[in-house]
Amino acid sequence: MDVKTIKVGRRGTVVIPAGLRKEYGLEEGALVIAEPRPEGILLRPAVALSVEIYTPERKAQFLLNNALTAEDYAWAVSEVKKLDLDPEKIPHERPGNI
Repeated sequence: MDVKTIKVGRRGTVVIPAGLRKEYGLEEGALVIAEPRPEGILLRPAVALSVEIYTPERKAQFLLNNALTAEDYAWAVSEVKKLDLDPEKIPHERPGNI
């Protein structure tokens, strides 16, 4: 591995050499994790994943659609009611045995 010496600039900025940026897919705006280690600072590419935030209605739909038995479905209905929602108004498929 080719070792590079780089200079820390104003406000702690560090310019990663072009060859390393290309090798690791670091483009402008890319996220990097700076991890303290006993031997120094480890910089490595970071991945940001978007998180879906579910509405109460979507949570209710998950609960109702995942019921496999009549007992599961009854439990799901009670959980949906705890969300102050009417299970009959939530689009879902009932288990085949109900």
